[in-house]
Amino acid sequence: MSTICLYGSASGGIDRRHVELAATVGRLIGERGHDLVYGGGGTSVMGAAEAAARAAGARTTGVMPRALMEVELPPEGLGELVVTDDMRERKAEMDARADAFIVLPGGLGTLEELFEIWVARTIGLHTKPLAVLDLDGHYAGLRTWLEDLVARGFARPLAFEVVHWGADPATALDHLESAPRERISLPSSEILGSFADFPDDRRERP
Repeated sequence: MSTICLYGSASGGIDRRHVELAATVGRLIGERGHDLVYGGGGTSVMGAAEAAARAAGARTTGVMPRALMEVELPPEGLGELVVTDDMRERKAEMDARADAFIVLPGGLGTLEELFEIWVARTIGLHTKPLAVLDLDGHYAGLRTWLEDLVARGFARPLAFEVVHWGADPATALDHLESAPRERISLPSSEILGSFADFPDDRRERP
């Protein structure tokens, strides 16, 4: 058994297929014997995943900043609710409780969570696996832009090697359960980049 951290939208007006996807993910988390930690909301993608996970036997833990308590509406029956002072504390608490991460369709908050945990993985700050469920190309434009960053040297190819991208919930859970947990070590040459090729006047500046 492990605890899977789920990121996804808590907003209303979401495509019903995304809510159904979240419910499927939650059900699979419970059926496979895992627990769930998530943002604590009882609506939209968040709420559907939590309700399905709990119904399938998972222990669910919500983590929510005090300022959002009346906005995201924690569901009744939630196993545990952790109230934090702010968003940074919320993310830290979720990260600390998680053994793996899965990202569902979401907006700015979900993207912030994805990038923070993704960057930490690529620089070796943790070894927890990460999967992104990209139903109907929700993240297609983002992925195209990120691939262009790799092509232009702003990001390393390794960035995509540590993330499972797909649309099938069962395959994503398979990845989280079986992915190797090896810490990434950055060679000093990659950290320094092409500093040695800078003009002399730039290298000598204080």
